[in-house]
Amino acid sequence: MEFISFEESMEKLLGSMESSYFYEKVFLDNAIGRILAEDIVADHNSPAYPTSAMDGYAFKFDDQSLERLKIQGILPAGEYKEEEVVAGMCIKTFTGSLVCCGADTLIPIENVEVDGDEIVIKEEVPFGFSVRPVGENYKEGEVLIAQGTKLDFAEIGVLASLNVSQVSVHRKPKVAILSTGSEILDVGQKQTNPSQIRSSNQFTLAALAKKVGANVHRSPLEKDDKETIERTIKDALSHSDIVVTTGGVSVGDYDFVKDILAGLDAEYITEGVTLKPGQHIKIVKVGKKYIFALPGFPYSSTVTFILYVIPMIRYMMGLEPTLPIKKAKLKSTYKKKSNKTEIAVGNLHFVENEYSVDFKGKRAGSSAILTNMLGNAALIMIDKESKDLEAGTMVDFIDMDAL
Repeated sequence: MEFISFEESMEKLLGSMESSYFYEKVFLDNAIGRILAEDIVADHNSPAYPTSAMDGYAFKFDDQSLERLKIQGILPAGEYKEEEVVAGMCIKTFTGSLVCCGADTLIPIENVEVDGDEIVIKEEVPFGFSVRPVGENYKEGEVLIAQGTKLDFAEIGVLASLNVSQVSVHRKPKVAILSTGSEILDVGQKQTNPSQIRSSNQFTLAALAKKVGANVHRSPLEKDDKETIERTIKDALSHSDIVVTTGGVSVGDYDFVKDILAGLDAEYITEGVTLKPGQHIKIVKVGKKYIFALPGFPYSSTVTFILYVIPMIRYMMGLEPTLPIKKAKLKSTYKKKSNKTEIAVGNLHFVENEYSVDFKGKRAGSSAILTNMLGNAALIMIDKESKDLEAGTMVDFIDMDAL
């Protein structure tokens, strides 16, 4: 088995990603939060004609000096008249109405006094007042929303104004999650001997995948039986873009997943990484699909899922395959435990515009301790080459709230 550095494993994973992935059309009602797969270009001017911005009277600006104008007619919003405003006349106009040909200015209702069939101008307005020009909102041929944009309320509104009922977006990747091990029990399943433990991995990883936008399928728990696990992995691969397994990747007699991966017609991204926790992680690519074989301990599987699977999910969704990595100051010393890249969980604080981390209350022990992730946790990344770190050292951390 060849172990490679964490940095090299990430380079190989990123280098294996296809230049494009799958798209789908969705109705506008379902497009919020999706990633746009095409540029949205305006096919018309908005407004297409000069339009009233408020209720008032449309007239020729030069006639304002007359102080009195005759009301030529009325033009409610939604109606169209080819009538032209002539000198000394005005047309009563409402918000959203087209401004009749010949008029170039609108005076608000509160600036005039109606006297029979005339208006008396009490307060003048500047030229072009309250007339929305052609293309004020957007112009024909303008790129309004760029490919790769995450659609929010404003984008949805603009798409509706363009009469777009369906929009092309990156398809949410399908992620299948499979946990293996004869010792694990599903939630609600009765324990029959003290060696059995609850399977939290499938729920933890499914929640993470859903959090970042993937569609998730949790496969049934599988005992340590090679044929059954192999059949389940192949079935999951047939209907998913990403298959995630937990357990069975180490060097024990019942660690079958590594042997199953070796029998697939797959491209290995990595067979092991100098990483703590998670050194036995295996990643293979089958066609355009991926299998991430993660360790069975809950903390290990959670960390490796965040480091490797989340960037892949983001990429398949049309986002940059990155994690929210920031800088924080250590509030206490950190004792390096290995010559590997280490991922430690600490408490995150933000005071006076500065992040800091400490390890108060965090339990020391194996990679099975998932409770350390509770609270305002941050994953601190310690380089392979680093030694013990003193308080005050700046370190990289993954902002869990920003995933």
